[in-house]
Amino acid sequence: MIDDIEKTMVLTEKMQVALPMGAIATNELRRTLQNETNQVFPRECTVTEIRYMGDEGGIACHLTFEGSETENVFVASITHLTFDRKNPFAREIELYCNHRIKRLKKLNHTHP
Repeated sequence: MIDDIEKTMVLTEKMQVALPMGAIATNELRRTLQNETNQVFPRECTVTEIRYMGDEGGIACHLTFEGSETENVFVASITHLTFDRKNPFAREIELYCNHRIKRLKKLNHTHP
């Protein structure tokens, strides 16, 4: 198991209530989106929906970007986002992401 399902569901429910919420997209995510759409994406985005995609997918976030000229829905793993420290769930989100990344790295090293 990658995620602690109970803790993940509690976090997901807390975040659902707080939507929409601001976030910062990682440079890697922005590059990927820019390569796929030929648009420039700002760092700031808004999380409009949260879905738990199971242990394999983790928490996925539906994103909107101000000034985006496409009608595409952008979905990214929460691990590709950071949240303002003023967000009441920022610490919980950071702990979830760090735990998930650590577990994924460990699994990838044991399964080449």
